[in-house]
Amino acid sequence: MDRTVLVTGASSGIGKAAAAAFVARGYRVVGTSRRPEGLSAEQRVDGVEYRPLDLGDEASIEALAAAVGAVDVLVNNAGESQSGPFEELPGDALRRLFQVNVLGPVRLTQLLVAGMRERRFGRVVMVGSMLASFPLAYRSSYVASKAALKGFSDGARHEYSPFGVWLTTVEPGSINTGISERRTKYNSAGSPHRGDFERMLGALDRNERAGVPAERVAATIVKAVEASRPRAHYAVGSNAPVVFPLRRLLPAGLVEKVVHRRHGLRR
Repeated sequence: MDRTVLVTGASSGIGKAAAAAFVARGYRVVGTSRRPEGLSAEQRVDGVEYRPLDLGDEASIEALAAAVGAVDVLVNNAGESQSGPFEELPGDALRRLFQVNVLGPVRLTQLLVAGMRERRFGRVVMVGSMLASFPLAYRSSYVASKAALKGFSDGARHEYSPFGVWLTTVEPGSINTGISERRTKYNSAGSPHRGDFERMLGALDRNERAGVPAERVAATIVKAVEASRPRAHYAVGSNAPVVFPLRRLLPAGLVEKVVHRRHGLRR
């Protein structure tokens, strides 16, 4: 296809799987990594053009937007995972998380969406998380960052759809990507939350190891991009087709109990 796709965080997990899926369908694919020159052959996808991007650095974001040229499809996938009791989350860590998970992707989208609007075609996919819809204890910062990204997408969607540009959020549940090994954790040795926090992390890691492969999420991203009128939200993994309807039918308190028990917490 004569379209250019930009996938952030394309050297592992969902980003790598999405980049491979778009290459297989004939798109020109640009993938980002903080240090593409250091990527191993295993981390790379044949046919992907890798460029540097640090979402924590405004200059890096602007340099990428200037260098990549016209982009038809933007997949905002790169981000960080963070866990910790609410009162123990350091301010610097919170600011970093929101820069990387929210403000960086929003700025990149701002720089690229004007060209999509002018060409009257574009797709922007925000890779969110089902946790934005099913909040979890000790994940408040991550939940908030993904909810904020979804909010930007939902609001801007109404501004750009008249120009043929559609913004969509894809919300993965438990996905087996190895992200548990890269999750940032904050918890003091004497924390009153320590026992619950460790049980939650253990359950979270088990759920992710048993989760669906990243290729399932990539297929959902491609489906959204290639739809003539993409939906605002797509969810994949963690029995999404069942749990979202149940969430609308069941009392909120019962939904909270189910989420807690799935992650080793009793409330």
